[in-house]
Amino acid sequence: MPESAAPRRAGRRPGPVRSAALAAILMVAPLLTGCLAEPDPSPTGLLGTDPAATGTAPSTSAPLETTQSSNKAPVYWIGRSNSNVFLYREFRDVPEQENPVTRALRAMMSDKPLDPDFFTPWQNPSKLATSISGKDVITVDVSEDAFNSNLDADMAIRAVQQLVYTATAAAASSGLIDSGQQIRVRILVDGHTDYVAFDHVQLGELMGRAAGMVAPVWIIDPQENTEVPGGSVKITGRSTLAGGKLRWQILRAEENGTKAPFLTGETTAATEPGQAGLFTLALTLPAGDFELKMAQAGIGEQPDQHEDSRAFKVR
Repeated sequence: MPESAAPRRAGRRPGPVRSAALAAILMVAPLLTGCLAEPDPSPTGLLGTDPAATGTAPSTSAPLETTQSSNKAPVYWIGRSNSNVFLYREFRDVPEQENPVTRALRAMMSDKPLDPDFFTPWQNPSKLATSISGKDVITVDVSEDAFNSNLDADMAIRAVQQLVYTATAAAASSGLIDSGQQIRVRILVDGHTDYVAFDHVQLGELMGRAAGMVAPVWIIDPQENTEVPGGSVKITGRSTLAGGKLRWQILRAEENGTKAPFLTGETTAATEPGQAGLFTLALTLPAGDFELKMAQAGIGEQPDQHEDSRAFKVR
């Protein structure tokens, strides 16, 4: 793909508005915390305040996905937790006409999240192509119309990291790249380097997963509005605090439309290497519509934090 060193900036053309909720989230997005966990001199860094110092965001990035037999595409979305904004992942059914990285990114830019609490500021691009060179570099070439959203600087950085996380997840989970490698991404726009994404983020250099971007609490399964068989329902997720306590609650939908508490409990995120932060629950649930709420337990009299929720059905 041809490259040019001439600086190019995103236009101010207003793109389609996805929802009033999206506009509201863009207005209240907090300052970015964290920097790229990449060695010099190759990758570029997005510098900011250390999230560990503020106590509002985790200081690590999500572990890279491992190879899976499923052909579902891992797609990262943006969502709010307390007063901050993080990345959340869903596995999506996607057409198989394109390579795994391209189809995951196309879903990220064109589809809507299953969970209504998530969103994407990307627009459906007229052109999108990806390639992999060596063992650890993904090149994404996308058309300029993908950037037709007006974002502030902090949300623009999150949007670019959304692409980086999705591309690296798709490459690793499909086995195209060894998940033991430190995967990096170069983003080109219409074949050119030095484009300024959303008028805020310089592209063209190698980028890696930034620390502090993933949600502190993250329900993996069940996904939003999925149906699971009755009996023992397996719930899995991840916390950024390995060994940390989490509190959970199951609400059941009543005939009058309200949700009533059904089960509550506590669990602890794993500390074992390779499993750090993971949690698993096996609950016996009858048929019905349920909502799961999971949050990091507050210390002392502090309230629980970073709640994630998921609606699902048992049949």
